[in-house]
Amino acid sequence: MDTIDRSLSEEQRMMRASCRAFVNDFVTPFIRQNWQREWLMDPDARLPRAILEQADRIGIRTLGVPEEFGGVPLDPTHEVQTFALISEEIARGDSGLSDKLVQIWKVSVLLRNVAPRHLQELWFPRIVRDPGFLLAHCLTEPRGASDRWLPYNAPEAAMQTRAVLKGDEWIINGRKQFISNGYDASLYVVYANTKPGAGMLQGTSSFLVPRGTPGLTIARCNETLGGRFMNNGELVFEDMRLPRDHLLVENDALAKTGVYFRPGKIIQASKNLGVGVAAFERTAEYVQNYVQGGRILIKHQAVALRLAEMATKLRAVRALLHEAARAVDERAPDAEELCNMVKLFASEEVFKVAQHAVELHGGNGIMLDFGIEKLFRDAAVFLHMDATVDISKFKIVKLMFPHTAGAYAGPEG
Repeated sequence: MDTIDRSLSEEQRMMRASCRAFVNDFVTPFIRQNWQREWLMDPDARLPRAILEQADRIGIRTLGVPEEFGGVPLDPTHEVQTFALISEEIARGDSGLSDKLVQIWKVSVLLRNVAPRHLQELWFPRIVRDPGFLLAHCLTEPRGASDRWLPYNAPEAAMQTRAVLKGDEWIINGRKQFISNGYDASLYVVYANTKPGAGMLQGTSSFLVPRGTPGLTIARCNETLGGRFMNNGELVFEDMRLPRDHLLVENDALAKTGVYFRPGKIIQASKNLGVGVAAFERTAEYVQNYVQGGRILIKHQAVALRLAEMATKLRAVRALLHEAARAVDERAPDAEELCNMVKLFASEEVFKVAQHAVELHGGNGIMLDFGIEKLFRDAAVFLHMDATVDISKFKIVKLMFPHTAGAYAGPEG
């Protein structure tokens, strides 16, 4: 589903072409030929390092890393739009791979904005040097995840993970769940309560935690329905000692996460769009070649109607995505609202596109080795990533009507 976008710069067109070739030549053939690997219960055996190495060669792994440390420079006036463009292309090949890479981009953007200089000088070169180096953002906990997204700013909704300063070390105890790249990341941004009794917005701090820090345990890889080439993980902190200077933001860390979450919503929608584009392309090819009732499927009215609906939904998602990404790049006052809208809209509309794709493939649509059901599963995951559908709707209403919208969590204030 090649779309004409006259707004792309020459740099963006070249990056998209390079990424599309990477997906067509490396990613899609691997996924199609090795469909069983998705179901391996050994997370380390799923996606070969060679895929990440190739992504590194074409310069899409270190987007967001400052150029002075060896990262790939992007035009800052179009950075988020470029993130969206590239993440869509990667997700067209596999959404799990896209998840792996975009965490590097998003966390790098966060670190270049909030990390002290000595931590940037220490870690950015390591990220660039190792093609297998992954990053993770550890906010969600087993209890009260939706409170984090609204956020419900009350002491009882504070982080269960706690950090206490003792001398020159922070002692951290707690647990994080549903963390993208959590199982195999090399470096983690971890959020913890550092001011008991304060609201979540006033008492949450963030820390930079290297893998292998004593007291940090990677408890398990969460076996998800879709996006299985990104190893989602659960982390446990038991009297984990961290140097004092690995503090990123003290007490008001959540107020500084906009530089992570706003591009993150755009990227979620663009990954989702990539899955929808793959579902449409595979379906369009199928219905123009498969014969049913003596004629190719596309000549049946019911099939034509569904195909038209799929294409229209994808165009609508793309239009809203373009508007939202541009708003983030321009720091527009409605950027937060648009980010949540496009994340919500993409997750619901692409899921319907994927459902049409499965049904138009008939029996083949639910065969594991045919690959269409995988797109359906991948699309389903987006309904629950970066806030559920209903939480996204609550956030939109609160942004639109801040003085009259309900609290939607805890007692009305």
